[in-house]
Amino acid sequence: MLTENVMESPAVLSDQPAYVVKTSPVHGRGVFAARDIAVSECVIEYTGREITWPEALERAAAQDMPHNHTFFFSLANGNVVDGGDQGNEARFINHSCEPNCQAIEDEGRIYIYALHDIKCGEELSYSYPLIYEGRHTPAIKRSFACHCGAAGCTGTMLAPKKRRRKSQAEDPA
Repeated sequence: MLTENVMESPAVLSDQPAYVVKTSPVHGRGVFAARDIAVSECVIEYTGREITWPEALERAAAQDMPHNHTFFFSLANGNVVDGGDQGNEARFINHSCEPNCQAIEDEGRIYIYALHDIKCGEELSYSYPLIYEGRHTPAIKRSFACHCGAAGCTGTMLAPKKRRRKSQAEDPA
């Protein structure tokens, strides 16, 4: 688990680059450890242009790509970092149900930290349960399928839908 002092100093522990981008067996391109990475080490900052949520929705609608292929990272202030607009290699970090990294927001900036020691050559991953407001139809679930290969894989990158509770007037109990 990461400690508070890690949040204060997102400095990388080594001068040697921690990662390299290459073809991933999980999905498209991925980010791989170019050297051993220590637990709690800040691997990379997730960068891109900060935009509003309505602008992110407009960009997603205007893309000539599948609806599930964006590099948006939500911020606590309600805005979004668009890693596809002036972003860096962090946008290629794939999802995993059993991740070896986690994303931490610090003063509006996103940093990717190692959850445990990562060996040179391992693919970097973090869990990013995606929020999809529409119905989770079988076709939507297929388009957001998870292929991480983890023993505990949920099979989807979608966050579970929040269930609405029946009001007492609706509940005949």
